[in-house]
Amino acid sequence: MSEMSAMNRKVIQTLAETISKHAEHFNKTEVEFLIREFNVLLGEQTVSGRAVPGLDRGTFRSILHNIFGMTDDMIMDGVFRTFDKDNDSFVSMKEWVEGLSVFLRGTLEEQIKYCFHVYDLNGDNYVSREEMFHMLKNSLIRQPTEEDPDEGIKDLVEITLKKMDYDHDGRLSFTDFEKSVREENLLLDID
Repeated sequence: MSEMSAMNRKVIQTLAETISKHAEHFNKTEVEFLIREFNVLLGEQTVSGRAVPGLDRGTFRSILHNIFGMTDDMIMDGVFRTFDKDNDSFVSMKEWVEGLSVFLRGTLEEQIKYCFHVYDLNGDNYVSREEMFHMLKNSLIRQPTEEDPDEGIKDLVEITLKKMDYDHDGRLSFTDFEKSVREENLLLDID
């Protein structure tokens, strides 16, 4: 084994030791694997010969599509925002591992917070009628009918609000969302 690969292995092990303290759903070996995979994915990005601080939005969306089968642009953008904790427009190695920890193996509580953040498109801590409308409009398959398809989506938004808006303020707070998800876990299915 070359001296360089032994040094890289040691660096990865040290990084994994540090990151695994925050990514509690992965063991150290799994974190080492995710770091290696991150470096492979990062190597596919090029920005005019400079070092890239992490996975950019486009690369991250490709991963979500190719590995997890996601196709909805708004949801993929929401997942990116949720992983990109420092809002620097890149998912760093630490954000990658910690995000996957919750995304793949998070507790019900962690996944409720995660999904709410994905659905809260403008980051105001509420899911509004408009946000629901845009997400549903982009994710539902259109059927050819005489009826205006937007009307059906508006009806679905109203039904959703009637069922989930416990405080009747016309939008979903985290508390409304959490209570609804605890009653029906399928609401966490975001792909």
